[in-house]
Amino acid sequence: MSKVNEDIEAEGDRNFVTAIARGFDVLRCFRLDETTLTNQEIASRTKLPKPTVSRLTYTLCKLGYLVQSDATGAYRLGAGVLALGFSALAGMEIGTLAKQEMRKLCSGPNPYVTAALAERHRLQVIYMAVRRSNQAVSLTMNVGARLPLFHSAIGRAVLIGMSEDEREAMLQLAIEEHPEKEALVRQSLQEAQEDYARYGFTTSFGKWRKEVNGIAVPIEALDGDRIYGLNVGGPSFLVSPKELIAEYGSRLRESADMIGRRGTGAI
Repeated sequence: MSKVNEDIEAEGDRNFVTAIARGFDVLRCFRLDETTLTNQEIASRTKLPKPTVSRLTYTLCKLGYLVQSDATGAYRLGAGVLALGFSALAGMEIGTLAKQEMRKLCSGPNPYVTAALAERHRLQVIYMAVRRSNQAVSLTMNVGARLPLFHSAIGRAVLIGMSEDEREAMLQLAIEEHPEKEALVRQSLQEAQEDYARYGFTTSFGKWRKEVNGIAVPIEALDGDRIYGLNVGGPSFLVSPKELIAEYGSRLRESADMIGRRGTGAI
């Protein structure tokens, strides 16, 4: 079970339903580059006993959130998960507000850039809207893509948008889940703060993936309860750090400001 769920359970929260938390842990096991997982693989990732995993996958299949292959016995995500995702996206007005600004970002001087809007989920950020380049060579990132909170430009922007207490909580969670990476995580947060102070946006030039460069800014949700990240970037051999800073930095800040002003009815 995830570290967060373990901590809540350990605190003895009587309103916390462990079975539901474990079910979501199972669904979170699936990654973008994977189609199916076996009970054994799920048990390994969740650290749950295999009999428990078997009951959870059986239940999730009955509810339509997983589908089991007759040939292999492995599981894939079902239409129920997709329905939840689209329901969530439909309720997020900021995604609609961001689309026009993302188009503007991608109509700049470099035809190979991609723009995206993301929200945090645990120690990752998830793409809610993407404006991809029309070029044959571009970042193949789609809605639902998951990026690391501390090492991607857009994840760092979300961190910057948080309160100091929220940032500290994320830092401690990252250290608890990966204690061997404490120095790297602390360095990443420091870099994010320094970049934002210097440029007015966060950067990640080969930090997340060597072949990807990007810059990003935080955007506060319309209700003030959530922080989003807006980024622009592209393949490192086609989109340089210098170009992103000089040509897209001000564009990115203006787009974020415009989305915020539209959301509050200021324009």
